[in-house]
Amino acid sequence: MAEDEPLTAAESGERAGDGTLLGDVRALVDDGRNLLEAELAFRKAQLAYAVARSKGIAGLLVLSLFFAFFALMALVVGLLIALTPLLTAWGATALVTLVLLALAGLCALAGLRRIKTMQARLSGKDVK
Repeated sequence: MAEDEPLTAAESGERAGDGTLLGDVRALVDDGRNLLEAELAFRKAQLAYAVARSKGIAGLLVLSLFFAFFALMALVVGLLIALTPLLTAWGATALVTLVLLALAGLCALAGLRRIKTMQARLSGKDVK
């Protein structure tokens, strides 16, 4: 057979497999199944990695919150000690407590405003 002659259907089928359309469809289904199994295995491995790493990340974040809390407590105690000569112990305690309550109130109001904005946007209402 010459190089420039087109292949007959039988000849091209022999090169592709068993030469039938049914055989080609089976091969395609098998390839699809293999691809799906490989993709699922890859995604399971990704998930296992993410879960394993997330535990360590969560631990570090909790530890950072722990240290931040005690740093804030040290600041409060320091403020109380520094203000006591100026305002007496009760005055310093009252001032620090009122400032902390004001900051807590401002944070709560900002959080509530964000909740209302989020609810409005999720319900489709126009938000200014």
